[in-house]
Amino acid sequence: MSTYWAEFAWLPEGLASGVTIEIDAGVIRAVVPDSASRGTALRGLTIPGFANAHSHAFHRALRGRTHDDHGTFWTWRERMYTVAAQLDPDSYYRLARGVYAEMVAAGYTSVGEFHYLHHGPDGKRYSEPNAMSAALASAAVDAGIRLMLLDTCYLAGGFGQELGAHQQRFSDGNVVAWAERSADFIPDSELVRTGVAAHSVRAVPAEALSVVAEQAAGRPLHVHLSEQPAENEECTAAHGCTPTELLAGAGALGPQSVAVHATHVTAADADLLASTGTQVCLCPTTERDLGDGIGPAKLLSDKGIGLCLGTDSHAVIDAFEEWRALELDERLATRTRGCFDITQLFTAATDHAAIGWPEAGRIEPGAAADLVTIDLESIRTAGTTPAAALFAATASDVREVLVAGRPVVSDHHHLLIDHPEAVLQEEITALWRK
Repeated sequence: MSTYWAEFAWLPEGLASGVTIEIDAGVIRAVVPDSASRGTALRGLTIPGFANAHSHAFHRALRGRTHDDHGTFWTWRERMYTVAAQLDPDSYYRLARGVYAEMVAAGYTSVGEFHYLHHGPDGKRYSEPNAMSAALASAAVDAGIRLMLLDTCYLAGGFGQELGAHQQRFSDGNVVAWAERSADFIPDSELVRTGVAAHSVRAVPAEALSVVAEQAAGRPLHVHLSEQPAENEECTAAHGCTPTELLAGAGALGPQSVAVHATHVTAADADLLASTGTQVCLCPTTERDLGDGIGPAKLLSDKGIGLCLGTDSHAVIDAFEEWRALELDERLATRTRGCFDITQLFTAATDHAAIGWPEAGRIEPGAAADLVTIDLESIRTAGTTPAAALFAATASDVREVLVAGRPVVSDHHHLLIDHPEAVLQEEITALWRK
């Protein structure tokens, strides 16, 4: 049994002070507000760990390297393919280990990895077909973060188009081969779970979508949806319906499904997502970096659609930035303040159930002991009230992180990986040198 005393803590009923938290076997056993200090003190505001519901780990190597020539989407895409072509299981492990360490240092305690970098650059399988999956799993365990590995089906280069040379390593050739390979990966750590994904209706032919849905078998099923208007237009031309309608017809929508982005869904699409219980994952920092647009977050929320958040391309890894952007982008779109209350924002930022960790995201008995303590005395948070600090803090203000009751960050330092910034510097520099 470990005992912690939080100066302030965000509990399901709201902000509390002097909170004793007892932990055993990675689970919170007792929570006592207004208590005398005992055990290990957590100075600042302690909250449940953030959930990063959408990640492409290898995109981290693109940060700050796609903005020349005005930083068009095509600049970004070509350099993404360039990076993807360089990685093998060993280098992917090293890069992902640094990326996941950065996430934990920013207050994330779980991540949903949308994984489609499956094979060698020429599309040939490694001798161990799931070597790249194993690399990600090992990286997450070594960085101390919970991982939902979403093995992603990727079969086409667009509607009715063959894969390009740069996309060969993403594909298993056909949906049956994908399903068989993905099913063979069995995690060997309690910090790793598996789900599935369809990259998009562009990359997975309509007849294969139902197989992906069946492969989920009660596990999370994620899919990129209506990220750009062109996807809607091309889908309507090819199938006579929107991408959302195509997914619904294939049985790919439902309570375990998460539509990523949904930036350009129609009102009718939103009704369909709501009626099936499908959630939506918004990735505000990536959507603005790529110029995709502002998603209809308030419309979706008002229809009862659950929202979660992801860092996607890792243009920024900062949970505070993502959840503030959910509100601030809506203010830009509507010219209205207070579109979401703090509880709605907090729920979106800590929705671990969307990536298969329903026991996380709350400070209460029986919940996973994933805790993050925010410094209330930094240059950014000084002078704010404890709750309002959530609107002022950045990733740099994360002081302590526990995952499954295990200290992973202490006094702003990652305890499992010495100088993760040096790891990232070395690996990303080596990738671009190639």
